[in-house]
Amino acid sequence: MKQDSTARIIEDVVRQEWGRVLSILVSYTRDMELAEDVMQEALIAALQHWGPRGIPESPRAWLLQTARRKAIDRLRRDANFSRKRAEYELLLSLEQQAGLNDTENHMDQDIPDERLRLIFTCCHPALSEGARIALTLRTLGGLTTEEIARAFLVSEGTMAQRLVRAKKKIKLANIPYDIPGPELLAERVQSVFSVIYLIYNEGYAVTSGDTLTRADLCTEAIRLARLLVRLMPDVAEAAGLLSLLLLHDSRRTERTDDQGMFIALIDQDRSRWDRDQIIEGVKILKAALVMGPPGPYQIQAAISAVHAEAESHEATNWHEIALLYEKLFEYQPTSIVQLNAAVALSFAQGPEKGLEMLSEIVCDGTLDDYQPFHAALADLYRRVGNKQKASAAYEQAISLSNNVAEKEFLEKRLQEMAR
Repeated sequence: MKQDSTARIIEDVVRQEWGRVLSILVSYTRDMELAEDVMQEALIAALQHWGPRGIPESPRAWLLQTARRKAIDRLRRDANFSRKRAEYELLLSLEQQAGLNDTENHMDQDIPDERLRLIFTCCHPALSEGARIALTLRTLGGLTTEEIARAFLVSEGTMAQRLVRAKKKIKLANIPYDIPGPELLAERVQSVFSVIYLIYNEGYAVTSGDTLTRADLCTEAIRLARLLVRLMPDVAEAAGLLSLLLLHDSRRTERTDDQGMFIALIDQDRSRWDRDQIIEGVKILKAALVMGPPGPYQIQAAISAVHAEAESHEATNWHEIALLYEKLFEYQPTSIVQLNAAVALSFAQGPEKGLEMLSEIVCDGTLDDYQPFHAALADLYRRVGNKQKASAAYEQAISLSNNVAEKEFLEKRLQEMAR
């Protein structure tokens, strides 16, 4: 097997199984830094061995076994080994008892709780809000530092330092690897919601690469949201988050054509949206809304529900969506919410109204390097017939895009402006 083919398979395994394997390793070692180090070593070993010997029947079980052995070796060599004897004995016992099949069964049965424990560990209040979200995206979602940096609109170097500091703080503060009790749950749950939402967003609109979406991240985020609803059945925002993800996901596969080209919302075939997900999402939202005053995730789910239940783009109740964004702004007074509100307003009252609202956002400069802002601005200028400004905005959006499918769509729009 060629080396590049092996590397691609390993990359696929990492994308699909990173969070599952790493969460088990953290549960064994109680050391996030050690777990990630031995995981990386296991991946290097896979690159060396899978080529000549072939891909194992269960790649993720192979990675877990290899990583555990490397963790044991590290603990044996540790100068402070006597202080870690309990962890070593646990690892050794598991190594002797579990074969590949046992490991596979263990992963399928126990991994949901392990991943939830890891999420709540990463979302401990001792960490900053940004560090909590970034660390969980790295450990559970398997996103690269570059991908997380793009999600946070910061440099890759800044994000790398943030991740290192967060892991060190968890270790030095002896933060427990566990799901907190009811008295501590509320203070951490908002960060958990943010983490799952960002994981889904990275799957729904990939920041870089050849594909527009990543089904594995979307599926993982929805699965984690379902687990949270089971864990917190009386928390309305947990249900609101799950509803939002299901309603978004109902149209994910229609965002690209058979060649992988991006399809704008206005051009999507709504008959091919996943009706089962829409029905489930709306049902969950209605149940959440009766629990009490709506929170930001329920409001966003309501916006998605308006889209999902409209027969066409023209039949969409854009006035209602604009009002919902105004309500959302009360909870999240950000430029991105204003951007989305401006787009909704442009369909409710005309593109001129949208441009007027966007001009107010431009003044503060927070969206200067935010690609969706320039793409939205270009579309509004296109709709009012200002080809010169539309072309300039498209060029700026293209320069800020790292996704091939997205960039090709914008370039096509720019060519239309030229013609």
